[in-house]
Amino acid sequence: MRKPLIQQNAVYDWDMAGRPPTKPAPAFGGQLAALRKMRGWTQPQLAEKLGITLAALTHYERKAENPTAEFVAKVAKLFNVSVDSLLGHDVKPERKPGPPSQIEQRLTAVRKLPREKQKVVLQLLDSFLATSGSTNGKH
Repeated sequence: MRKPLIQQNAVYDWDMAGRPPTKPAPAFGGQLAALRKMRGWTQPQLAEKLGITLAALTHYERKAENPTAEFVAKVAKLFNVSVDSLLGHDVKPERKPGPPSQIEQRLTAVRKLPREKQKVVLQLLDSFLATSGSTNGKH
């Protein structure tokens, strides 16, 4: 049985619409596409979530130099990111979402302790850090 042409050549990605771009996307479009891919969403899925057509989303991801403030705010809210990061102003490498690290889990547990027990934990931590040479200067 012969595979469809799209799978044979693998030129197109399943989440792409239309031809592959010939020039890099504007900052906003690049961020939008990166956030979409991080969530594992296809273009049609994101277009539906934003209430726009697939053609409009493709335009925003590939060509839109100056998206409306309303649309940028809508995207920022959907992805829970700042408008600045969407526009490429304070772009930091994004971590893939996942479970909190062990240290973050422990810190969450310590925050739930009564204040007196938190002080004991902090004293132990400060003592350990002081003996390992990794203190932050607080005692």
